[in-house]
Amino acid sequence: MPACSHYPALRGFALPMAALLAACSPAATSASNAGGAAIDTTGAHPSVALASAPFTVTEVASFNQPWAMTFLPGTSFSLITEKGGRLLLWEDGADTPLAVTGVPQVAAGGQGGLGDVIALGKPNANGDQPIALSWAEAGEGNFGAVVATATINPDTGPALQNLKIIWRQSPKVSGRGHFGHRLAIAPDGQHLFITSGERQKFDPAQDMSGNLGKVIRIRLDGSVPDDNPFADKQGVTAQIWSLGHRNPLGITFDAAGTLWTHEMGPAHGDELNKVERAANYGYPIVSNGDHYDGRDIPDHPTRPEFRAPDLWWNPAISPAGLAYHGGTGYAGWGPSLLMGGLSGEALIRIAIKDGKAHKAERWDMGARVREVETREDGSIWVLTDGPDGKLLKLTPKP
Repeated sequence: MPACSHYPALRGFALPMAALLAACSPAATSASNAGGAAIDTTGAHPSVALASAPFTVTEVASFNQPWAMTFLPGTSFSLITEKGGRLLLWEDGADTPLAVTGVPQVAAGGQGGLGDVIALGKPNANGDQPIALSWAEAGEGNFGAVVATATINPDTGPALQNLKIIWRQSPKVSGRGHFGHRLAIAPDGQHLFITSGERQKFDPAQDMSGNLGKVIRIRLDGSVPDDNPFADKQGVTAQIWSLGHRNPLGITFDAAGTLWTHEMGPAHGDELNKVERAANYGYPIVSNGDHYDGRDIPDHPTRPEFRAPDLWWNPAISPAGLAYHGGTGYAGWGPSLLMGGLSGEALIRIAIKDGKAHKAERWDMGARVREVETREDGSIWVLTDGPDGKLLKLTPKP
């Protein structure tokens, strides 16, 4: 099955292969940006000035199907995952990243493979940096996402140490879509939040006996906090923080400690959600999109008992990657969320004011945007999707 952001795999419904491939093929990239200057791809580090954007874009490096990245605090290093299974250590200014050893075997295929990577706080006195990473694994003919912790020390060589699996999707199911497995560490530094997609199976998002279609909250050792909303239920149910999600491919905290996720709707209806304890976001019972075969799904207002999205998009943008930016260096921004668009081929800014989200700006990037990260200096970093995915650095225009 080809990888795509919104491919029409509905249980009990089949599409001709030609239609399926058309729906799943990556959108063609463009050599120019609407309203902006053409991208120069001839140089090693070309710069791009989008006429409508307050930033300049510099191409820094290329990767094969990059999926996620994280900066290692207090260092000049970052980690970048490639869906096929490589974890790369990249140092600012380096021509070539280094392949990290000790990476577990991944089930690469469809939307599955090596997934997210995040830093878990600061390195210790020896320079050992704790991280968490996610991937898709196979088991008994089925598939599911996995999360592990590990350490890496850039000064002593690119190798993972002390790898420990702390969470698995349950149950494993057939198919290779909607793993989710995006990660965020809580502001207290003690809890890990995990997005778990419903694996294109619909009903698991409402099934409390499994952890598919949920946002998960666990401690960094994999144990379940006593104050989780369903902790008394034991088992995987105790891990659940919120439910009724489809395919959340972005999660982050803002400066106020509010947790945000976005998720892909079915045919349109992509959502941004403020994630609240024990809240039910309604999928597949409600959605502001419809099934791929044209069947209607009731909209959120028809079922007020479910938590409605803070923002939604129709037509779809296929959101991927989510980062908080405090607004430093950009006049008029203020606290913001930055979100990538796959089918939308865009970088999207969402303003956060008085705890509420507002659509602000959208820039055509001419490529599918898979990941967005921000750095302590206020720079914005974007990974574009595909076999020749680019790492782009965005800096404020003077």
